[in-house]
Amino acid sequence: MTFPDHPFSDAGSFADAYYERLATAAASVDRAAQTKAAAILEAAYRGGATVYVCGNGGSAAIANTFVCDHSKLVQTDTPLTARVVSLSANVPMMTAIANDAAYDDVFVYQLQTFGRPGDVLVTVSASGDSENVIRAAAWARDNGLHVIALTGFAGGRTGGLAEVHLHVNGDNYGVIEDTHQSLMHILAQFIRQAHMPEDLVAARKF
Repeated sequence: MTFPDHPFSDAGSFADAYYERLATAAASVDRAAQTKAAAILEAAYRGGATVYVCGNGGSAAIANTFVCDHSKLVQTDTPLTARVVSLSANVPMMTAIANDAAYDDVFVYQLQTFGRPGDVLVTVSASGDSENVIRAAAWARDNGLHVIALTGFAGGRTGGLAEVHLHVNGDNYGVIEDTHQSLMHILAQFIRQAHMPEDLVAARKF
């Protein structure tokens, strides 16, 4: 059974049902996997590696927001330098690759240009089955990059390619994407507070 599975008469009752699914989805994400993802990102930010992020549609928006929250937020009040690049943000590059090669190559082509062993690829895909995301994850895994995959539904092929699989047990795109956005914030805020002077944690806004 998927959500919604029947019409709702008003937005308030729909919201109640939506938030209930959102809480269930958030609770479904493996906490050990979140801890491992944070450790990989933290090591990248300490060691000068680059973190690449990609996704399509709403997931592209999450990938782009990931750059802001991690690059700007993580290094505020900390000694870390978060080098984060969204492969979904360079429209001239993406359209050139899509036009001259294939849309399936828009992320992997950029990774082949810039990615180095020890870097990190974070993929965001509700289905886990977007071909351009899969190609990027496969190349990253085969070339010494860490792969963190955010997925939903059944996890798709991307989950099987990842070193860390942050899977949301949900069947609604909005619920899954909202949970992915929360995971992006959780990872950024956790890493930041872990490297801040203790007296600043309560004094700063997150």
